[in-house]
Amino acid sequence: MSEPMNDAVVERRAAPAASLIFISVAAIVAACSAFASLTMGFAPWAMFVGWVAYFTRPISAAEGLKTGLCVWLGITLGAGAALALGALTPTLGQASIIPVVFVAASIVLAFRSTPPFENVLAWFLGLITFFASHLAPSLLSIAELCAAASLGIAAGWAAQRLQAKVSGAH
Repeated sequence: MSEPMNDAVVERRAAPAASLIFISVAAIVAACSAFASLTMGFAPWAMFVGWVAYFTRPISAAEGLKTGLCVWLGITLGAGAALALGALTPTLGQASIIPVVFVAASIVLAFRSTPPFENVLAWFLGLITFFASHLAPSLLSIAELCAAASLGIAAGWAAQRLQAKVSGAH
């Protein structure tokens, strides 16, 4: 016996197709962004750090820019921390990590209530990005990592906007 057709049944049957489209939009944007990252000479993982950072806050272009700022500052702080480690390691050895991490964490946490710098997760994602890259601290490495993360933030925004259009949300 088949179910009588009503709005709830039609909506329930349409949900898997809408979900597939919603998922496909994000997957297509992610794949294209990873390819773009490679063709620009960026590590796709660094681009995906920006993507993840974008979704740490309520989703909007303005919040995406604030998040980007925090990621960029985290990357820059990471480069500074790497320089500090290099300077302190000959004297303190492995213990040099203690004051460096203390100062870096203190800087990040000092901004936790200061708009537009309050996205602590984005700061730490930036720090992680710098250290995971294994690049030497330089303006060029900072610029490269910030560009890759920016591509990810833009891709996250694009995926969110396209998904909103597909789902009919405004």
